[in-house]
Amino acid sequence: DMILVDEDGYSTPLTYPGMTLSWSDEFDGNMIDPMSWTHEEGNHGWGNQELQNYTNRSDNSYLDDGKLVIEAKEESFGGSNYTSARMITKDKKVFAHGRVDIRAILPEGQGIWPALWMLGNNFSSIGWPACGEIDVMELVGHEPSKVHGTAHWGPQGQSFSNNHGGSYTLPGGKKFSEEFNVFSIIWTPGKIEYYVNDNKYFTLNQSDVNVTYPFDNEFFFIFNIAVGGQWPGNPDATTVFPQRMIVDYIRVFQ
Repeated sequence: DMILVDEDGYSTPLTYPGMTLSWSDEFDGNMIDPMSWTHEEGNHGWGNQELQNYTNRSDNSYLDDGKLVIEAKEESFGGSNYTSARMITKDKKVFAHGRVDIRAILPEGQGIWPALWMLGNNFSSIGWPACGEIDVMELVGHEPSKVHGTAHWGPQGQSFSNNHGGSYTLPGGKKFSEEFNVFSIIWTPGKIEYYVNDNKYFTLNQSDVNVTYPFDNEFFFIFNIAVGGQWPGNPDATTVFPQRMIVDYIRVFQ
């Protein structure tokens, strides 16, 4: 059953002056590329009291008509009442600096928490938050017209992060679930600029970071939909399942 999506919405170009395409996934094949992506699995809450069990099953993440679909479902699985997927490019596709464009339709609903984000590829050795976290896009599903862009950092061994970010609300009451929008960062030494549909809404500068600045190191990508957790709260009777994040492409220009 093909998922019918509105192809309309914002789009970004395949080339930028003075930059070359270092990596892209257009999701045109018949399977998620194992040379780029690894599925993280489990239901241990991921530090946020989340409720989902992340799986590598093809009903939680799959390619459909040139799109990646991550699907959060309400179902009993492995001790959880919800399933979803969390895909990472750690040790496979890692980058320092450039322009990142991700074109996606986002899910919505109370307790639904999609994210398109990044962690320092040295995460395994120095941990979070010292590795740095770049949240290109996060949305809490009870606010379906608003996305957040945030940077997290902190000294090694600290259990919480220092963070700085901004948000962008679509004009005219539009929702991110209705059509494609493009979430971007322009990432240069000492600076990260955050965009929705080429509208800049936040800039992180090195001077904002009060400890070792981690954002000039190599980072990997994470795509996921969490269900529940400290920030979005838990689903309730109003939450519709399944919920899908549909990604048309990710492109990295350097």
